[in-house]
Amino acid sequence: MEQVKTTRRMVESALMIALAVALNEFAVIHLPFGGSVTFFSQLPIIILSYRYGVKWGLFSGFTMSVFQFIFGLKNLSYVTGISGVLILILADYLVAYTCLGLGGMFRNKIKNQGAALALGGAVVSVIRCLCHFVSGATIWGGYAPEGTPVWLYSLSYNATYMLPELIITVIGAILISLVLDFSKPDLIRKRKENA
Repeated sequence: MEQVKTTRRMVESALMIALAVALNEFAVIHLPFGGSVTFFSQLPIIILSYRYGVKWGLFSGFTMSVFQFIFGLKNLSYVTGISGVLILILADYLVAYTCLGLGGMFRNKIKNQGAALALGGAVVSVIRCLCHFVSGATIWGGYAPEGTPVWLYSLSYNATYMLPELIITVIGAILISLVLDFSKPDLIRKRKENA
């Protein structure tokens, strides 16, 4: 029985990570210097974290981050120096996407699944935005319009796509929670019978 649970978790995780990566690649809006608005690309990792715990979620988020980095390798050509490369790899990819694995942190603190997923999604979206902000303020500051402080440019640029991403993630978390119960192995939400 334990082998079946492990196999299910591995297969489900592989599918959800693949879904997250695919949804991220088919963005609705691409910004000119990186960043995009997607349809629910953060949600699969947040769901894995909610279902199997934050530790598993962080592992899943890290796996997604590696794929995101591979797809974004061309961005390395825009930075110079080892510090710029390290900041790009860590802030724009590894830390930014790994943090999505924290999305299930409210499972045992908030009883309502939709509220727990939505709040977790909002928190990780803010953390991810902060990661991109650090990257923008340190290595992408040269793109700031003349007279605009680098920190303000980075904050406004990254908020341009991360705020819609946060809203989409929260809405998606609430909607999917109306249909599926992620605390159950079969995901089936029991309907309340009329008394």
